[in-house]
Amino acid sequence: MNRLLTCATILTLTGTLVAADKDERLYELRVYYAADGKLDALNARFRDHTCKLFEKHGMKNIGYWMPLENPDRKLVYIVAHTSRDAADASWKAFIVDPDWKKAQKESEKDGRLVTKLDRTFLTATDYSAVIKPSTDGERVFELRTYTASPGALDHLNARFRDHTCKLFEKHGMTNVGYWVPANGEKGAKDTLIYILAHKSQDAAKASFSAFGQDPAWTAAKKKSEDNAGGSLTMKGGVKSEFMKATDYSPIK
Repeated sequence: MNRLLTCATILTLTGTLVAADKDERLYELRVYYAADGKLDALNARFRDHTCKLFEKHGMKNIGYWMPLENPDRKLVYIVAHTSRDAADASWKAFIVDPDWKKAQKESEKDGRLVTKLDRTFLTATDYSAVIKPSTDGERVFELRTYTASPGALDHLNARFRDHTCKLFEKHGMTNVGYWVPANGEKGAKDTLIYILAHKSQDAAKASFSAFGQDPAWTAAKKKSEDNAGGSLTMKGGVKSEFMKATDYSPIK
C-alpha cells in the first residue's frame, strides 16, 4: 500500500514538473532593416541602451542575431512577454521613457537607423523547451520557417514532437525553440517557426545529410504523410536562414 502511495506521489510530482516546464510566455519575433551604413549603430544602440530598457519595462531579451548573408542589413531578435496585454503595456512605457528618447535622439542625429520592421507574436509549441540564456562557443543558428499544407499543421507538430526533435539532437543539432504564430497573426493556422544551433554551417550540412538518411526519419516521414494524405509542407514551404548571435545576445 505504501509503495502504491509512493508511486502515486511520484506521478503527481512528475506531472507538476511537466506542467511547470510548459512555456506559457508570448514571444515576439522582430526583424529590423537598418538604413545603409547604420547596422553597426543600430547594434550599438541595442547593446548600450535598448536591451536594458526592454528589461526595465518587463520585456525579456531572448536572443539577437544577424544573418550570415545580410544584404538587407537585418537584425533579428526575439523578446518574451507574459501576455499580449503585458506586451502592449511594455511597449507603451518603453516608447515614452526619457532614457529611450534620449538614446534614440543621439543615435539618429545623422539619420534614422531603421527603415523597416516586421513583427510577429508567437506562442511556444508544447514540445519546445523553455529558452534560457546560454553560451556555447561560436555557434551558428538557423531560423527555419515551415508553411504546412492545408490542414496539416497538427500533423507537422506531432511529427516534430514525437520524432524530428529527437532525431535532430541525435545528429548533432541543438533544438533552441519552436513556435507558431499567435491567434490572429498571419500564418497562425499553417506556420511553424523554429531555431536550431549548429557548430558551423558545414556541421549543419553534415547533420541534415545524416538526418535525411536515417531510417527512423524515413519511417516517421512516411507514416506521418500517410496519415495526413500527402506532404505536410507546401511546395517551397521550407525556408532557412543561417545567423550569428550578436555580442550582446543572451543566447550565443
